[in-house]
Amino acid sequence: MATSRATKDATLSGMSARLAKAPMVVIADYRGTTVKDITAFRSSLKNAGLHYEVVKNTLAKRALQGTPMENLAKSVTGMSGWVFANEDAIASAKLIRDIGSKFKTIEIKGGWFDGTVLDGSAVAKVADLPSKEELRSQLLATIQEAPTRVLRVLQAPGRDLLYLLQNFANKLNA
Repeated sequence: MATSRATKDATLSGMSARLAKAPMVVIADYRGTTVKDITAFRSSLKNAGLHYEVVKNTLAKRALQGTPMENLAKSVTGMSGWVFANEDAIASAKLIRDIGSKFKTIEIKGGWFDGTVLDGSAVAKVADLPSKEELRSQLLATIQEAPTRVLRVLQAPGRDLLYLLQNFANKLNA
């Protein structure tokens, strides 16, 4: 059954739009995965706010042409499913890793993140990065630590003098 030109154009424009706005894209090989498992995988990703779709490799390569992700075309071989991340790419990478680990036949082939084409192991490393919330809390702790240390240094001479006077008073009483 041949796909009509209009359907191909719609698929191409939809994928191009998703590629343009996704902060991270992951390509997964789903060879050997049952329809039941791929449906569950797609559903899990959708529930997490991610988009998964299968696009013919020739259309995917055409969608990549002329974009910063053009070098990602090397990973587009065999059976390729595309996962488009939501706004928080690192949290999305963690979700992809966690959901994908439930399905042993789904393998991450590569991806694109922060202007860089990644192989499968590099995508896993992105998932190990701290999330935005974790980074914000670390930054806040660092910002709060400096004034606390300065305050301790400023209080030290007065505290030491107080201990010295208290020790002197104890000696006089004895």
